[in-house]
Amino acid sequence: MRLRHHSGRVVHLSHGANVRPARDLPAVVEHLDAYAAVRDRLGVETLGVSLWLPPTLAAALAIDGRSRTRLRAEIEARGLEVVTLSGVPYAEGGDEDPDWSHPARLEYTLDLARILTDLLPEDAVRGAVTTTGLGPRAGWDAAKQKAADRILSRLSAGLAEVAWHQGRAVRVGFQPAPGLMLDGVESIVGAFARLDRERLGVCLDLAALACTWEEPIGVLDRLATAGISIIRVQVAAALEAADPVAAAERLRGYAEPGRRHPVTNPDGGHAGDLTEALEGTLPGPWRVLCPVPLHNPPGPPLAATTEVWRAALRHLTTEGSVGTEHLDVETSGRDDAAAQIAYAKSALGELGLSPPAEAWAVH
Repeated sequence: MRLRHHSGRVVHLSHGANVRPARDLPAVVEHLDAYAAVRDRLGVETLGVSLWLPPTLAAALAIDGRSRTRLRAEIEARGLEVVTLSGVPYAEGGDEDPDWSHPARLEYTLDLARILTDLLPEDAVRGAVTTTGLGPRAGWDAAKQKAADRILSRLSAGLAEVAWHQGRAVRVGFQPAPGLMLDGVESIVGAFARLDRERLGVCLDLAALACTWEEPIGVLDRLATAGISIIRVQVAAALEAADPVAAAERLRGYAEPGRRHPVTNPDGGHAGDLTEALEGTLPGPWRVLCPVPLHNPPGPPLAATTEVWRAALRHLTTEGSVGTEHLDVETSGRDDAAAQIAYAKSALGELGLSPPAEAWAVH
């Protein structure tokens, strides 16, 4: 759905679901029905969705214009619109994802950009693709950095070519997270000293931001000073445990087979997964990169990092110009998606963002 900032800019609020397996176009269309049901529950005319297309399907769609036309028709028929595609996850099946030192990541991201230009609403002049925060910090050496520099230069050139041929631009947002090369604000600023800031920026997951233990307003100001665009913001809260030992039993309920939930503490301590942290000696307090429903935070002895996402949104939206044009609310199958999106919309309304009386183009 579209919300209007008091400056006149439109902000797209989209529903982003946790990865749904979709190996072919019929499976994607089936998922669109679930998104349409959320739109019906919200009672809105149009709902934005952020789709995830795995690499094999993205490669096929990127060269098949008829299939892209069909997908767009299926999206519009359900009262949905797509302005962002998620390229953070890569493959299904638990295989190790290629990082940005590998050409496969470039090919996948450019395929998503080509697809998105055909899925954007008629009045949108640009969209966004999200991607991983370069790659895991462990094992990232000078050779990987050199390869990544070359590939990221090719990414900028490829995005420029997409804009030239399609007449509409796609920007790519790198999503920082604990354990990745892009995690805290200084790592982001350092990396972007070498990157194209016109077409590349960050996708800021507010749950991941909370797990850096950095002050959100300071992070946003530092990015703005460095001229780094916040291409998309993922409105999310992380799980917090002031006393992990006392909360251990409750925390075990958030461990999920096949999904890793990194854990951090304010002293820079880090565990790659919640299960690993529970079995180890990482001192508390903890923040766990395990999104919890915005509208229904856990009770004691656990909490949610609600103040982090609220402070970040307040700072992004109450200045003279809105700090991002894409907001995403991620939900999982066990959450009430409509209730969570409605809660986020209400919170944004308190900050002065309201549905526009008419369609506005993205600028």
